[in-house]
Amino acid sequence: MKLSSVVAGLSAAVVAFQGVAYAAQGEASLLRPPGAQGEKDFSARCVKCGKCIEACPYLALFPAPGDQGFATGTPMVDARSQACRLCEDFPCVDACPTGALRDVEQRLDVRMGTAVIDEDLCIAFQGMRCEVCYRTCPLIDQAITIDYRMREGDAIHSVFAPVIDEERCAGCGLCVERCVVDEPNVAIRIETHAERARGGA
Repeated sequence: MKLSSVVAGLSAAVVAFQGVAYAAQGEASLLRPPGAQGEKDFSARCVKCGKCIEACPYLALFPAPGDQGFATGTPMVDARSQACRLCEDFPCVDACPTGALRDVEQRLDVRMGTAVIDEDLCIAFQGMRCEVCYRTCPLIDQAITIDYRMREGDAIHSVFAPVIDEERCAGCGLCVERCVVDEPNVAIRIETHAERARGGA
């Protein structure tokens, strides 16, 4: 057996072990690129090659910072600064050489996470008309709709409440990037699958 084959096999084993380790430790509640099939699967396959990062035309992907343990260097999205645009041709998925990103043919196939609205912070729930998250969603009227209703106890103001369809939300984060509320926190966030598996962040 060639030495290069042995080295390659050992490298793959180390990456897989590290991936399982940081997934098990709960360190990786990171928003992953389209095509990631759960944190355990993704971490076992990702070799931190950076090809998906290079392929992203919107510069939405970047390496996880050094405080993320074994997840350091793996691709992630910071939705508030630059969300995923759900490119219809998915160049990040095509660029992945290991299958860490796969099985995505259309936007409805993407499951990066689920948008969660903080009704105490969202100004739409306070009677102010705001449809920013709704209008910016690439799956408008599928992943997010507007519930038009009168505000409880208020005969003057209507509520234009955004409603997330958890079965269709791709978790791309465009709603987070564009949300007009940022004090004390952004009124909408993406709950990753790792967070959901642990019962929320």
